[in-house]
Amino acid sequence: MASHRKSRPVGTRVAGIRTPALATAALTSVALLSQSANAAPADDKPSLEEVEKKVDDLYRQAESATDNYNAAKEKTATQRKQVDTLLDDVARRTEKLNEAREELGSFAAAQYRTGAGASGTATFLLADTPQDYFDQTQLMGRLTNRQKGAVDDYVSEQSATMKKRQEASQSLQTLTETQSDLKTAKATVQQKLADAREMLSELTAQEKARLAALEKQKQEAAARKAAELAQQQAAAEKAAQEATAPQESTSTPTDSSYATKAAKALAFARAQIGKPYVWGATGPDSYDCSGLTQAAWKAAGVDLPRVTYDQVNAGTTVSLADAQPGDLVFFYDDISHVGLYIGNGMMIHAPKPGAYVREESIYYDGESAIHSVVRPA
Repeated sequence: MASHRKSRPVGTRVAGIRTPALATAALTSVALLSQSANAAPADDKPSLEEVEKKVDDLYRQAESATDNYNAAKEKTATQRKQVDTLLDDVARRTEKLNEAREELGSFAAAQYRTGAGASGTATFLLADTPQDYFDQTQLMGRLTNRQKGAVDDYVSEQSATMKKRQEASQSLQTLTETQSDLKTAKATVQQKLADAREMLSELTAQEKARLAALEKQKQEAAARKAAELAQQQAAAEKAAQEATAPQESTSTPTDSSYATKAAKALAFARAQIGKPYVWGATGPDSYDCSGLTQAAWKAAGVDLPRVTYDQVNAGTTVSLADAQPGDLVFFYDDISHVGLYIGNGMMIHAPKPGAYVREESIYYDGESAIHSVVRPA
């Protein structure tokens, strides 16, 4: 006979207790939600590699904004000089215009006193003798010619003065706009640096230590690449010397001249090692990247432009394999960084805020970061 007992519900045991299927499903859902809640913060938090990249990107953006700041600052100084010159010119012309106006006034008074406005007969009647009439007529003729010349001078000076005033007004407007650009660039730099500092400040001591280890690995890789380049350049130089051994004594004056200037630039740059990077600085106590290269080559008697994207056009572009001490090495697609090549794959540069002028591999941010090499002078 069939059993009438109900079958037991399928369930699982939790801590030795059999639980209904519905309870099991509920517990499973709670466990999954708990796991998701615990995993969410970890997913939201960037890895150290991502933090390093974001910080480096912020520093690069700050350096690019620094170049914009430097360009606006230089432009502001130039325009301010132009405005001052124009205003001085306007002041001189206004003074000259007032003198011309006074001269016209004196002619009008002379006409009134001598009766120049009267007819020839009236003038003759005022004369005591025919000779007096002749003398007065000659005087009136000369006076009229002088007056006409004075009027022409006055009109010409008035037109020139108005033109200069318009130029001064336009220059003042341009100066105001440039000063606004300067203010914007400065705010951008400060914001990027603040963002980078905030991101670094949120790291724990352990994370900072790991970040330092990552940076060390990066530097070691860069040093290896520099050594490879040094070997390649040494091999190429040796091959060139062997190929031109008979003409070894016929070095060109250009090469000799460049080497002399480059040595002076490098000596200056080495003397700045240890000084802090400060955006917008051109020395002598601190530098930004282009401020350092500009000052170094100025010590060698060569004037370079202020900003990187102008310096990159201030010489002859050469291949990295042909780089010589003194050459300028530019970085990134926006040409926002520059260093002074010292040979063997190394350079002297002002790296970034918080760092100091130092010798470093040109591969400090990877081979792909190198934009070009330029030989100034």
